[in-house]
Amino acid sequence: MTATLLATHRVEKPWGRHSLWPGFADPAPGGDPVGEVWFQAPGDAEPDLLVKYLFTSEKLSIQVHPDDEQAHARGLPRGKDECWLILDAEPGATIAIGTHEPVDAETLRAAALDGSIEQLVDWKPVKAGDFFYSASGTVHAIGPGLTLIEVQQNSETTYRLYDYGRPRELHLDDGVAVSDARPYVAPPAPGRVADDRTILVEGPKFVLERWSAGCRAFSLPAGTTAWLIPVTGSGTADGVAFAAGQCLTLEGACVVAAEAGADLLLAYPGTTRIDLSGA
Repeated sequence: MTATLLATHRVEKPWGRHSLWPGFADPAPGGDPVGEVWFQAPGDAEPDLLVKYLFTSEKLSIQVHPDDEQAHARGLPRGKDECWLILDAEPGATIAIGTHEPVDAETLRAAALDGSIEQLVDWKPVKAGDFFYSASGTVHAIGPGLTLIEVQQNSETTYRLYDYGRPRELHLDDGVAVSDARPYVAPPAPGRVADDRTILVEGPKFVLERWSAGCRAFSLPAGTTAWLIPVTGSGTADGVAFAAGQCLTLEGACVVAAEAGADLLLAYPGTTRIDLSGA
C-alpha cells in the first residue's frame, strides 16, 4: 500500500473568511480572507480528482462548468462535475443550484446581464449534513455562511455568468453555451451497503463513499488512486496518521483504521463503486 498525506494550499478569495474551521489556522489579523484550502499531490501530477474545503462570507459568483466533451473541444483535459458536503451553515444559509424552471440561452444571457439571474436560480436552504451533486452544465452558486468539503473533477474551468457587480471577468458566451439551465434533480445514490459504507455518489465521473469508524483491509485495482478525507476524528492508513482537516491518497493494498467517532469520505474516479470487501 502507498498512503500519502497531501499538502495543503490556502487560496485567498474576496468572499472568504478570517475564521476558518477546526484543523485550519485562521489568517493573520489584517491578512486577506481565505476562501479555499486545496489538497495537492506531490510533484507535477495532475490527478483526476481534487478535494477542497470552502469557507464563505459572501455569495460566490453564479457560474457553470463545461462537461468533458466541451472541455476537450477547448484543449482542456476534463470538465468539472463536483459535489458538496455541508459541514456548517449559518442560519439562513443557501446554495443556488439549478433554475426554478427550464430557461433558454437567450433568456439566461439577458438575466445575467440585467441581474435578474439572482431570482432565476433556485436558492435552496441548507444545513450541516446536507449533500449536493452538481453535474457539469448546472447553473449554481454557493452562498455565504458556509463551510463545506468539495470533491470534484480536477479542473478549475469556471465560467462566471454573474458576480453581483464585483470587478471580475465574466464569461457569458462560454457560460451560456455550456449551461443546462433547468430545475435541479438530485441523482440517485445506492445508499448504505456492506461494512458500514454509504455510497453518496456512484458515477458518472467519480464515486464517493462515506465510512464510519472501524478497521478495513481492502485492495484498490491497479492504477486506481483513492482520496481518503477524514471529516471528523482520526486514525491511520498503513501507519500514516490522519485527522480531520487532512487528506490522503491511497493505492494498492490498504489497511485503514479509524478511531471511534470518526467520519470518513473515500473518493475515486470511475462510474461504479469497486469491491472493497477485503485485501
